[in-house]
Amino acid sequence: MKRRTIILPLAFVFSVMMTSLFAAERTVVEPVDDGRSLINPNMGWTMHFYSNVPTNYGSRLEPSDSLEWFEGCSVIYLRVPWAFLEPEEGVYNWALLDTPAQRWIAKGKQVGFRFTTSENWVRYATPKWVFDAGAKSTPYNSHTGPSADGAYIDPVFDDPIYLQKLDHFLAAAGARYNGRPEVAFIDIGTFGLWGEGHTLMSSQLSDEENARMARIHIDLHKKHFPDTQLFVIDDVIGHNVPGDDFPLMNEAVSEGIGLRDDSIFTMAPPIAWYHGELAQKFWPTVPTFIEHEHYQAICQDRWNDDKLLESVEVYHASYMSIHGWPQDEWNDHADAVRRINRRLGYRLQLRKMDYPQAVKIGEFFDVSTVWANAGVAPCYDGGFFALTIKDADGGIVAVLSDETLDVKSLPVGPADAIPTVEHSSRFRAGLVAPTTKPGKYDLYFSVGQRDGTPVYELPYGESDGQRRYKIGQIELVK
Repeated sequence: MKRRTIILPLAFVFSVMMTSLFAAERTVVEPVDDGRSLINPNMGWTMHFYSNVPTNYGSRLEPSDSLEWFEGCSVIYLRVPWAFLEPEEGVYNWALLDTPAQRWIAKGKQVGFRFTTSENWVRYATPKWVFDAGAKSTPYNSHTGPSADGAYIDPVFDDPIYLQKLDHFLAAAGARYNGRPEVAFIDIGTFGLWGEGHTLMSSQLSDEENARMARIHIDLHKKHFPDTQLFVIDDVIGHNVPGDDFPLMNEAVSEGIGLRDDSIFTMAPPIAWYHGELAQKFWPTVPTFIEHEHYQAICQDRWNDDKLLESVEVYHASYMSIHGWPQDEWNDHADAVRRINRRLGYRLQLRKMDYPQAVKIGEFFDVSTVWANAGVAPCYDGGFFALTIKDADGGIVAVLSDETLDVKSLPVGPADAIPTVEHSSRFRAGLVAPTTKPGKYDLYFSVGQRDGTPVYELPYGESDGQRRYKIGQIELVK
């Protein structure tokens, strides 16, 4: 049997050797979460700049102060009576909202709203001109209920004239704020005292009437804010009613409406909240929100750092309130705030990345990663892993995005047993164009939109200032 000797071109032999070498030489990096508090969309601490009473709690802040020092504060929350926003029919006072909102928006943060129609500190939360037009009302005294000579007024929440005027107001607000990326959420707050969905201390509706009225106001908000995250207040089914099976709440969660509990620490210990069970129906698909009682009212006897963190765990909360003078809350509880920030909402972690040290321009290469969500809630909007290759001047050589893993799917778990997900990605750089030169480059990772635009802050150093994080270097060869 004859043997045939095949002489291969040197270049081909070198190519085979280099291919084998590249396959063998890989870099494995295990980034470590540095514990920082993150500012990300649709999660974080919300500052009650207006807490019904306009002087609470932003009035002590300088115009330049957007709480950069309160770690994790991502949203300015503006809760005000309708009467202050439309003092005359069709004449709006939007500057009341837009002025503080723009302070936060300028820092890359978001804004949240609640428009109320019933208060027990001002007679007309619903504008007086609404009643002058013929809308019916229920006078009441706070805590004791309806009274002909009551100091305060509830609208009759399904009165046709009232609903017509409210519909016009919400249409104007919707045209202004619906679907804006700067708007994190809007509470369904036009029903009940303080917008909390209860009438126990005002017009004292029956549970059945309360739920029926709440449904009307939910539908109004859905109509005018179809592209904005809405929250229903837990008290619409009773402020102290436990359980998770309520027709109104079942409808709300099916419609993508989140749950807000305004009652943490309002009761005397050991009771700290009533609706943790109800939250289990919401958090897997829509966000939940915790508001603690006014800080100055509870700091002496009802505040408990560990219990507040427990509420975040129980509710799988995406948001937590700063419901008091923010400097006081921060000074007294900065360590607790930081602990909560490591769990509140979502916390995307790249635990491990394995990638080749060198790749051929225009050819596929594989990257293995391990991911985790160390928060208590899903990243509801989702996002995608991307690599960015940069030159020594910070110029972008290649942006490589993997759409096969949506971080929305990362599971959540207890702090001591956070689940991880292994994933394989395939990329190639420099196919066709733009011109890609051989050389060693810096390699960054990020999570964001499908096109590689970073969205999420991650808990790592060496950022390029645009939410990309340096993980090492990679060589591109011909």
